[in-house]
Amino acid sequence: MLTRIISAVVGIAVAVTVLCLHETIVLPIAVAVVIAIMLFELIRAVKLEKCYPILITAEFFAIGEPIRNILNSLISLHYDAFSHYVIVSTILYSLQFLCVFVIFAVWLKKHKEIQYTQIFFVLACMFMIPRSMMCIIGLNDLPHSVFLILMGLCGAWIADSGAYFTGVALGKHKLCPEISPKKTVEGFIGGIVSTAVFFVIALFVYKEIIADTPCKINYILFGIAGAVCAVVGTLGDLSASMVKRQIGFKDYGKIMPGHGGFMDRFDSVLFVLPAFSVFLNLLIK
Repeated sequence: MLTRIISAVVGIAVAVTVLCLHETIVLPIAVAVVIAIMLFELIRAVKLEKCYPILITAEFFAIGEPIRNILNSLISLHYDAFSHYVIVSTILYSLQFLCVFVIFAVWLKKHKEIQYTQIFFVLACMFMIPRSMMCIIGLNDLPHSVFLILMGLCGAWIADSGAYFTGVALGKHKLCPEISPKKTVEGFIGGIVSTAVFFVIALFVYKEIIADTPCKINYILFGIAGAVCAVVGTLGDLSASMVKRQIGFKDYGKIMPGHGGFMDRFDSVLFVLPAFSVFLNLLIK
């Protein structure tokens, strides 16, 4: 338990530091690191971490998005932003296309050793993870960005905590016993309700006490956003659990002692961030 608490404290300290520097390149660098670690954990899950051509090209492809953001931020300080944005984007997109080509070329060469399921799993992950995690950068471009980034993350983690405590107190009916034996229907409902309530309370505290500029986000819509995040986050959590169960291991990694790997902490976040971002852009922004 002590190890778990220490890991959590360290993680929170790092997160707070990054958010305090959210207007600098520290945020995209942090996102790139998280993307790289999560992808590595998933590539290791399908036993391709020692196939270095696939590992390196997949990692480069995945961090291409935050790299583009970092380079454009640096270039805009000294040059005309748009013209150099086009150049940087064209170069990086070309290199990313080359990465996909290399992965298929390696597969053709080692087709007796590497199964198509491994290749397409890696391809899916190297597209999905950066697209999802880069939503943090998208949220950072909105008004009240730090609050929204925190709520996007809390949309996954509060639902998990609410589901756990409700399940312990009231849980009787199993939700998906073959995938996650401890999850219950009552816990699932409790997670939805607790996240919606938390979103409304957090918005009230932010608008009335913390915000230094007017915040026009509607309470009801924000509560609905919380409920949606809880549902989507549960789907992400169960999906990641199903991968672990089919592959046959407990945790994706050990980088966070007592918590497992980054994928064990961010599995539901991969689903919640895009849903939360879409909700904000369509209904709240």
